[in-house]
Amino acid sequence: MDHLIEFWPILKRLLVYLIPFKKQLILAFILLLSGSISEVIGPILISYFINNILSKHELHFKIICIIIIIYIILQILSVFFNYFQSILFNKIAVKVISKLRQDVMNAALRQPISQFDSQPIGQMISKVTNDTEAVKELYDTVAPTLFKSITLIFIILFAMFTLEWHMAMIALLILPLVITIMLIYQKHSTPLLRKVRYYLADINNKFNETINGINVIQQFRQQNRFKKSIQNSSELHYIARMKILKLEGFLLRPLLSLLSALVLCNFILLFSCFKIGAFEVGVLYAFITYLGRLNEPLIAITIQQSVLQQSIVAGERIFTLIDSPKQKYGNNKTILKSGKINIKNVSFNYDNCKKNILKNINICIPSKYFVAFVGHTGSGKSTLANLLMGYYPIKMGKIYLDDKPINSISHSSLRKNILMVQQDPIVLSDTIFANITLGRKISEKKIWQILDTVHLSSLVKSMPNGIYSRLGEEGNNLSVGQKQLLAIARILVMPPKILVLDEATANIDSGTEQLIQKTLLSIRTKSTLVVIAHRLSTIIEADLIVVLKKGEVIELGTHEELLNKKNCYWKMYKLQLSRS
Repeated sequence: MDHLIEFWPILKRLLVYLIPFKKQLILAFILLLSGSISEVIGPILISYFINNILSKHELHFKIICIIIIIYIILQILSVFFNYFQSILFNKIAVKVISKLRQDVMNAALRQPISQFDSQPIGQMISKVTNDTEAVKELYDTVAPTLFKSITLIFIILFAMFTLEWHMAMIALLILPLVITIMLIYQKHSTPLLRKVRYYLADINNKFNETINGINVIQQFRQQNRFKKSIQNSSELHYIARMKILKLEGFLLRPLLSLLSALVLCNFILLFSCFKIGAFEVGVLYAFITYLGRLNEPLIAITIQQSVLQQSIVAGERIFTLIDSPKQKYGNNKTILKSGKINIKNVSFNYDNCKKNILKNINICIPSKYFVAFVGHTGSGKSTLANLLMGYYPIKMGKIYLDDKPINSISHSSLRKNILMVQQDPIVLSDTIFANITLGRKISEKKIWQILDTVHLSSLVKSMPNGIYSRLGEEGNNLSVGQKQLLAIARILVMPPKILVLDEATANIDSGTEQLIQKTLLSIRTKSTLVVIAHRLSTIIEADLIVVLKKGEVIELGTHEELLNKKNCYWKMYKLQLSRS
């Protein structure tokens, strides 16, 4: 019962996507119906020819020619109608899936960051690609096939009862037997189909893992282990597929053909038992033809049941993502006048962690200040930066930006006024121009000025197409430092009131670090700088250094003040000096 409760709402919701294409859908169904009728009329014509011309030996050339022409026209019309209905259904399906993918992608883009913390990225990609492709089959295969099959069954049965109701009643006996076979097939095939989808997803995941980690795999000579792992998943997938094929091979065509043969024997028996002339030879031919054609729609319905179930399961996964809570922001759209930050009594823990990552943080940062967060791994530096960005809702305490509560600020205002440069910046597989502008309207002259500021102009000039030179996937033709400078260049297009740098200098050489330092000096006159520092040498000039330990602020002050205290910061600084 629970299965039915879940099945129908999802199916209904998937069918709602067809409403904008109502007229095209009606036309497609009319074409499909016309094609089915054209197929069924053919045997009636042949039956008429056998009964009224061939059996009576009255071979009228003109009538024979007319029957042949009509028969050929019906076959051509059937091909014509079936071709265009197939094109129409596929056209509708592609448009519907395009809209569905947009909705899924839009939902994914609006997910809270916490959602990406709790589930693999591959699962979300699978919903946008594989699951929408599975749903596509509902529109271009399942719906037309079921409609055509059911229509054909009713038209064939109607034609049978019109020709000879005694024989039609015998043919009707096949239906309960076929329904029983369908239910048995459905019961045994459904768990196998689930296994096939699971093993296929497993193979895709392992390929993805192997390709992404190819450097480590080759370095530690793990090729054979990964090869065997994929082989094992492929073998399991093969076994499950073979079980389905064997099930189809036994329960569908051979068994249905056996039932048809038994019904045909009954026809012949009935034909021989009644007196001569009670049944015409043409009628027997028509029934034999219809019986053969009745098998195909019945098999199609059985197979489409499994495909329909897969579409519903995929639809359920898609709607789970679409219906999941979106990132919440405030309604205040006013631009921040300053980069003042006030953090009051903030404590925080992630959804999957009961222990507080931050504990009663209180910091006041004036506008255009250079503040640094330092501390050992796990001290809460990046978590605090994420809260400043508005990535997570604040459960305990308050954060004020320009004296406005952060949860009252709108998404557009927040993104214009506070930006972040991460440790591993994202570089698009596109031109340098596109990577800096990110869709914003900026002149080439302004881009070159920004490139001069971040000391990348000489590199770009050396490229074949200048700012229109394409970068490789994830910027693989740039060094880590050049990626960082490119990420800062994006910021300089429209300098924010607050700029957060999350360990942006952690993986770069000292030369690039100096270039970034020079760039930050130019930004500092316009923005409040919040730097999460790994290298303490980069924050010597900071107006305020905040030392965190296990989520608590243990020291506050300038570089000189903290060194004079000879406490935690002093120990960290001395340790780094001894290693350099």
